[in-house]
Amino acid sequence: MSEHAISQLINQLQQVLLGKPQQIKLAVACILAKGHLLIEDLPGMGKTSLSHGIASSLGMSYQRIQFTSDMLPADILGVSIYNKAQQQFEFHQGPIFNQMLLADEINRASPKTQSALLEAMAEQQITQDGHTYKLPNPFFVIATQNPQDQSGTFPLPESQLDRFMMRISIGYPSLEAEMQMLKTQQQGQARVELTQCLTPTQLSQLQQQVANVSASDAVLKYLLALVEFSRQQGQTTGLSPRASIALLHAAKAWAMIEQRHYLVPEDIQAVFHAVAEHRISAHGLYQGKAVSDIILASVNPIL
Repeated sequence: MSEHAISQLINQLQQVLLGKPQQIKLAVACILAKGHLLIEDLPGMGKTSLSHGIASSLGMSYQRIQFTSDMLPADILGVSIYNKAQQQFEFHQGPIFNQMLLADEINRASPKTQSALLEAMAEQQITQDGHTYKLPNPFFVIATQNPQDQSGTFPLPESQLDRFMMRISIGYPSLEAEMQMLKTQQQGQARVELTQCLTPTQLSQLQQQVANVSASDAVLKYLLALVEFSRQQGQTTGLSPRASIALLHAAKAWAMIEQRHYLVPEDIQAVFHAVAEHRISAHGLYQGKAVSDIILASVNPIL
């Protein structure tokens, strides 16, 4: 069931986002690993289409929030309103109470509003007016952000970035994929009919299978060697223990997508850029280069 369901999910998403198999596999791996996903790209690249396709394919309740500079935390979490008849305050849930939340253009909101997501992403709950409210299970955040050189953006703080298991960029489509997209539009078939590939219960079962993917000591030592190398470079802020755990879970999910129940170094390499790059603060020497690529090239797996 697992291999067929995952293949069906990936094939369906490839109809939504043409010519981007690597990005789709990374997005699916992120969800299988119970992670939150950050998509950074220019407007119009398909960020919203991909997130909506994932929600529809997994049968999840889904809500999109358009982040703006004047948005308040209560616009996301909800608000308590006084009920005169009951003579007490009643909490009205915000859009975060869905299984999948699309935080669109998250870096257009102020840091205070961005931080409203921190507890939800880390602990799957929110605290409002001294009361704690559990969020649905499963719960995922897919956030999109525009490049920081665009006007009207606030950079995400490191604590917020670290809550995202992966950051991916979709990029421009190939000419062949864009030609196919234009032909589809011309034929009046703009929307792809999506079917539900998995139920939330089946998704939970797959996530448990991902957790059970085995990793030998040699592969774990390779993963730690990559992390340790990032910490030893004076030009970068190294990867945290939370990043190590995220890298392991993401690599296990990639192995599951590749229909393996054990880790190999190639699984770690496949997800390393998406997991590590946004967590590394580079200064001076590495500017203009992907630090994660330099780390991968500098550390050889010894098995």
